[in-house]
Amino acid sequence: MVTKILVVDDDQNLCRLMEVYLSKEDYQITIANQGEEALDSFYEFNPHLVILDIMLPKLDGWEVCQKIREKSNVPIIMLTAKGEKQDKIRGLDLGADDYVTKPFDPDELVARVKANLRRAVDTREDDQVLFFPNLTIDNKKHQVKIKGKILELAPKEYDLLYFLSKNEKQVFSREQLLDQVWGYNFIGDIRTVDTHIKRLRNKVDNCIEDYNYFHTVWGVGYKFEVNKDF
Repeated sequence: MVTKILVVDDDQNLCRLMEVYLSKEDYQITIANQGEEALDSFYEFNPHLVILDIMLPKLDGWEVCQKIREKSNVPIIMLTAKGEKQDKIRGLDLGADDYVTKPFDPDELVARVKANLRRAVDTREDDQVLFFPNLTIDNKKHQVKIKGKILELAPKEYDLLYFLSKNEKQVFSREQLLDQVWGYNFIGDIRTVDTHIKRLRNKVDNCIEDYNYFHTVWGVGYKFEVNKDF
């Protein structure tokens, strides 16, 4: 099966450069130069990965990323000249899987594309349903239910919940969680893990009577374990 990649950038010369390097790996490339065009191409082309610039005409990359995440978990690599830490955190929180700052090494971009595609394959192969008291996590549907009702989670909230729950009782440091959930090349504040754990506690632990799931192991990190709340 041919791997399809959607490249979105308003710099046509840069798009051609990426197309040259990615085509050497036998990827099928489609290019879009505007945000609205990117969404149309996404729905028509159904790519396996998206390389997405932020500064786009009409509809910017933030909005494009958010709209794609409403429909799909396809890997998204944000490619942009905006290298500030807060911009990277915003992109990752919106559901981006990776972040590359311009100017960039084309060979490094290809390596990141390969890594994200491998990770996506591993995720698709891990289609299991996890059952806990009053909590069901269906990874095939990418869906969480509390007492039979669907729980709305942001993409990284779901990824963190699923990773911890499938490794029940195992303790992970913040660095390990950043590596496993956000990716080895995450650049940002390590406290983003604390923020996501806090959100999950509010959305899960605080909504289920008699049980709690997210636990802090002081000086180490976090774990998921079903505990009866006496």
